[in-house]
Amino acid sequence: MWLRLLTQQDPATSIVSNSHVALFAERTNQSTMAASGGTLNCEDFSMFQEVLKVMRNIDDRIVHALNTTVPTVSFSGKVDATQTCKELYESMMDAHLTRDKAIKSCIAQSSEEVAQLRKQRAKDSENLALIKLLRKEQTKLKLMQSELNVEEVVNDRSLKLFSERCRIHYTPPKVK
Repeated sequence: MWLRLLTQQDPATSIVSNSHVALFAERTNQSTMAASGGTLNCEDFSMFQEVLKVMRNIDDRIVHALNTTVPTVSFSGKVDATQTCKELYESMMDAHLTRDKAIKSCIAQSSEEVAQLRKQRAKDSENLALIKLLRKEQTKLKLMQSELNVEEVVNDRSLKLFSERCRIHYTPPKVK
C-alpha cells in the first residue's frame, strides 16, 4: 500500500508531493525497525537473508524514489528538491545504519556460538555430531560475514545514484 502511495502523482504538476516522500521514508523506517527490532533471526540464515531483503527495500527502490520525487529542471520551482533529497538521504542512512548493526549483531552472536562449540570440541574431539554442528555454524558465520560485503555494494550503489540525482539540490554532510 505505501508503495502505491509513493507512486501516486499530483495530476496538476505530474510530480509526487513531499508528503509522499515523507510517507515513503516513514514506512521504510518502520519496516526497517520492525525487521531489526526482535524479528531478525540470527539462528536461521535463510530467515536472516529474507529480513535483510525486506530491510533493503529503500535501496532497491532508490531509482524510482528519485525519479518520482526529485523534480526535473522544468518543475524545479514546484517542489522543494533540497528538502526532498535531504529526507531521502536521511532515510537511506538510517536504513544503512540499522542493517549494518543488525548484520554485525548476528555476526557477533554466531562468532560467540563458534567459540563455544570450539571449546566443547577441545574437550570432546571425537564427537561427530559436535564437529558437524561446528562446521555448520562456521559456514553460517562466513555467510553472514559475506553479507557485510553485499551491504557495502548495496550502499555504494544507492549513494552513487543519490549523488547523481541530488548533487545539485543537497550535499550530505561528510561522514567521519
